[in-house]
Amino acid sequence: MSREEFMQRMTEVVGWSTKEAYGELFDKVDVAQDGFINWDKLTSFMLLALYEKDEQAKATVAPQWKDLEFLPVKHKDTIQKVIFLRSSSRYLTISKEGLLGIWGENLKLQETLPITSDATKLKHLWVTSMVSLENVNKIAVAFTSKEICFYDLLSKEEFPCQYKLQGLKGAPVCMDYWYDPLDANESILSFGDITGKVQIISFTTALISLFERPASACEDEEATVTINWAELLSGRHKCCRTLAHKLHLGDWVRQVTYNASLDAIISSTTSSTNTVVMAWREKSKKHLRMTSFNIAQGINAFDYHSRLNLIATAGINNKVCLWNPYVVSKPVGVLWGHSASVIAVQFFAARKQLFSFSKDKVLRLWDIQHQLSIQRIACSFPKSQDFRCLFHFDEAHGRLFISFNNQLALLAMKSEASKRVKSHKKAVTGVLYNSVLKQVISSDVGSTVSFWMIDTGQKIKQFTGCHGNAEISTMALDANETRLLTGSTDGTIKVWDLNGYCHQTLNVGQEGAVDISHILVLKKAILVTGWDRAITVFRPQNFNQFFVQPEEWKGGIQHRDDILCAAFLPPQTLVTGSYDGEIVLWNSSTENAHYVLHPDYQWLPKSKPDTEPQKLLGAGRSHSTHPMADQATLGACSFERDAEYNHAVMMLCFLEARENIAATGGANLVSCGGSGYVRFWDTVKKQLLAEFLAHSGVGSIIMSTDKTNRYLATGDLDGWLKIWNIEEYCLNSSKSKLTRAPALIRSFRPHEDWISSLEMCELGGRWLVLSASADCSICVTDVCGVPVGVFGQAKHWQLENCFSLPKRDTNLMENKIQEKSIKEIPLLSKEESCLDPSEHSLLDKENKDSTYNVRPSEVINLGMKYKERNIYKKKSHNLYNGEVTQKSFSAFRSLSIGTLEELPPVHKPAFLLDPETYFREEPEEDRPQIPEVPSLCETLKAVFDEKNLFPKEILDRERRAKQLCQETSSEVKIKRNKKPL
Repeated sequence: MSREEFMQRMTEVVGWSTKEAYGELFDKVDVAQDGFINWDKLTSFMLLALYEKDEQAKATVAPQWKDLEFLPVKHKDTIQKVIFLRSSSRYLTISKEGLLGIWGENLKLQETLPITSDATKLKHLWVTSMVSLENVNKIAVAFTSKEICFYDLLSKEEFPCQYKLQGLKGAPVCMDYWYDPLDANESILSFGDITGKVQIISFTTALISLFERPASACEDEEATVTINWAELLSGRHKCCRTLAHKLHLGDWVRQVTYNASLDAIISSTTSSTNTVVMAWREKSKKHLRMTSFNIAQGINAFDYHSRLNLIATAGINNKVCLWNPYVVSKPVGVLWGHSASVIAVQFFAARKQLFSFSKDKVLRLWDIQHQLSIQRIACSFPKSQDFRCLFHFDEAHGRLFISFNNQLALLAMKSEASKRVKSHKKAVTGVLYNSVLKQVISSDVGSTVSFWMIDTGQKIKQFTGCHGNAEISTMALDANETRLLTGSTDGTIKVWDLNGYCHQTLNVGQEGAVDISHILVLKKAILVTGWDRAITVFRPQNFNQFFVQPEEWKGGIQHRDDILCAAFLPPQTLVTGSYDGEIVLWNSSTENAHYVLHPDYQWLPKSKPDTEPQKLLGAGRSHSTHPMADQATLGACSFERDAEYNHAVMMLCFLEARENIAATGGANLVSCGGSGYVRFWDTVKKQLLAEFLAHSGVGSIIMSTDKTNRYLATGDLDGWLKIWNIEEYCLNSSKSKLTRAPALIRSFRPHEDWISSLEMCELGGRWLVLSASADCSICVTDVCGVPVGVFGQAKHWQLENCFSLPKRDTNLMENKIQEKSIKEIPLLSKEESCLDPSEHSLLDKENKDSTYNVRPSEVINLGMKYKERNIYKKKSHNLYNGEVTQKSFSAFRSLSIGTLEELPPVHKPAFLLDPETYFREEPEEDRPQIPEVPSLCETLKAVFDEKNLFPKEILDRERRAKQLCQETSSEVKIKRNKKPL
């Protein structure tokens, strides 16, 4: 299409601009200036322009932050390091005096442990640095005693030291650790000391052993193995090798890191010479090659962005400089704006932005492309001339940690505004169904309780400030469903009628605020569990007063870790589950424990229960009001080894509808929790019958089942919901443990954030799933995956309209869905891992999001056009996270499916019935003679003329050129033959 034609067509079709504007657009598209463009050129130009615009918008949008929050630390001295453990979803902080703080993902302090070492007992010896060895579940801690200690995170002991590296020439002050994600055996520990030396330990068999253990240490695996640095230098340990350089000689090494994309060690000092040194080893050479950057006045810190290939330096001269690693002469960019020395820099990789923090406690966020400051935050730290500041940005969770001596402050990013419908203003923590009134009850972290009509989605009432400003962590209804019990983080449980009047307050935390995880209402008692090893009990005879105090549980303490959940089976069977995976069976009448179940063992409870708590770092204590919040995506390398987290019991449920279990020996108890596992137990025979991986790589899960025990719904931290058919699952006892998953009916993602509560209810002959989430929404879906709506949407729904088609056999519908799921499973790696638990491969989130990404709050119309949608016939598309998703099943729900017609009998072909006729060898004389191919000269019809291959113009030009050449050469010969006069 020419320029004039393009201008004319665009004016006629689009019509909202001028011909001159369309001519300018044509010139931009026609980069080669050919004078014409086609559809491919136009679409390519538009896509590139939109991509650049989107990238610029991302880079220039500044994140919104919550108020600065100071965390309640117990450190008495300067905080030296903050790290995040991806394998257990925990934060670790360590201070100079050697106190280690263990934090849950919700940033509640779980435990503090001293780093026990003979040398560190002296007051003048300090901790200088700490790194996490994620691939082997260890941490390394450096001391001023010129040693590095390696501690095992999975041990059940009190945080034992596994290796102790001694004999270093200088005290290490900074460390870094890297491992190859494709081969976790290959890893590198680098550290710099006060003498200016940078040293590297390269491990080759990290998963087997970091260092070789002496023969005398094989008997006691828990004993500390002491290793001298001279042994590593001499090569006695074949599983590792060392490298070093001294280019910083005389200056303290402030920071060191290994970068895999550069395959180099980067280190820095505060000196103006050899400020930043890059060292690498070439193949077949033993020593390191180095190059250095000389930066005036030195730097305090640096960071490297692999995709931008930039090194950012925090200058003592108030400047932030950007360097190309291969150009040492001058920086490629200088960021001006700080009025004091810059002490920390860190890239915001996803947005291509850069954080910088200066000594005057000012935080700046920079747009790298335009080299402009797009955000400035002044932090309100105490005034002090001498202070140590630590800066750490956890990009995965949007959390920025800034320490000021022994104080730790948190800046958390606000979640970006979403167009999805919200049921509550704050994160929803619980959801219940009142079958008498046909109402849904929900609670949130803002201490608000709301009541909704299940058949229309209308909100009918709301109670605010139920526990002041404290978060409501759990709820329960009494047997008659006329009283609502709400448990809060302030350590109290309140008993309400459905009109909002509080009748009693149960004081669970007598000594202060405690976290309540579960409330179980029995006929003669109310049992409460939380992040404690004991059961709290309230008896009805004390309910004649407003404030009710707890009584002693006769069975005492039988758990060795915190109790997270409980369940009851009439007439008197009570079970409680703890964080270490133990399930204790109680008699609710005598309040005595009679058996303990665990996936790896079973034992009879002690007659004298424990009174002293046992510290388990491997299991850890998490004081989260939502246990799921303390579990996150596990790394692929640590998944199989991190068994402690796999066993945590977050929820228990009895299968009450299964009768005659004592005779058949089937499962009557379901548990779920750590690492996405669901387990089926037989409490009569005290046996684990089955376990399967319901959700891969997402941490803990929650669940709910219907009253008929036909369906099981499970939800995870990423907002995914799965519905399983367990009607025929584990009905009989077996000697071997079953690992096959039950039939998966549907897998979809109704929420953007983690699912905090699940409830199943029956209405009009159909089972519905109520899911509450931290994204402030409560979704309603039927067990076959048909979305109903979200509480709080503009248009109320009518359940009879949602299920207006004639009812058909539910089994047939489930079979259809399962058949379609099975067909698509080969393309869905997440579903493969769930249906085949033997494969423990953890895949990326992108692979998981490629499954049935049906979002009821967005796929169905939540506005005024809801009734116009036919959810059984129309496909819908939704652009979410850059992917186009489809509602896969709705187009086939109205098809009439009958039995298949019988196929006619299949007759064997003739060559199978009589092979002799077709395959016997013929005699030589009977075989037909193959005619010979005639020669080329016999079949050639005309002489080959090469002039026919080229156009006439080219041949004429060549002929004239030859003629001109001949004339020129003849003239030259004539001149040569002429004699001079």
